[in-house]
Amino acid sequence: MQSLFKPLFKQLETFSPSPATMQRLDKLVSRYSRVGDSMFFTQEQFPWANELEANWQVIRRELDDVMQFTEALPNFDDISPRQRKIAGDNMWKTYFFYAFGFKAKKNCDRCPETTKLLQQVPGLKVAFFSILAPGKHIPRHNGKHKGIIRYHLGLKVPEPREQCRIQVGDQTAYWEEGKSLIFDDTFPHEVWNDTDGYRAILFLDVSRPLRFPLSFVNWLVFNLIAISPIVQIARTNHENWEKEVGDLLK
Repeated sequence: MQSLFKPLFKQLETFSPSPATMQRLDKLVSRYSRVGDSMFFTQEQFPWANELEANWQVIRRELDDVMQFTEALPNFDDISPRQRKIAGDNMWKTYFFYAFGFKAKKNCDRCPETTKLLQQVPGLKVAFFSILAPGKHIPRHNGKHKGIIRYHLGLKVPEPREQCRIQVGDQTAYWEEGKSLIFDDTFPHEVWNDTDGYRAILFLDVSRPLRFPLSFVNWLVFNLIAISPIVQIARTNHENWEKEVGDLLK
């Protein structure tokens, strides 16, 4: 076990592990996963989702306040330039709460009830409102680390249902207002909003429940991500956006 992790730790110093190393790590994550290894997961496997669903209208009200200023919100790739391949336009807006140890304090203060609910989510790594404009298409892509579980809470879902969808692997799913959608983002996935309305969700990345020693390895990976240039650049970009926007969102 130690011989496997030694090269991984060395490469993770710059968080640039080779594909071969990540494949080996993913296999171990699958083996040690407390929630199995599948494309989609059930809400019963993540009981904290019950509280989010029970309070989805509270979250929706704070989202509605934020969306009064949709045009002023940063595009995803304004915050994280590495997302330019899948964003790269003015049609994917974000409103961040947390990202790998960084707290967007002003955003959290504007949405106090949502923030309180997020503080109860175990293993929370990333949280933001993800807002897709009418006609937005997110091309097929996949996450890099299987130690993350992706969670969506439907908040604003336009009709017709079949025109607003996500495909994970070969399975298509649809958001529902007040309902959870939980999946493994390392599987290739693609999103369409072919409607005339905005689609908005609460988007979370949480730590996959793992048995030891993979739980420790996952903890190490997340700490390295937190100090990586990727996260530091995103933090700086978000702080610059806050300075530019000023008091507009009050």
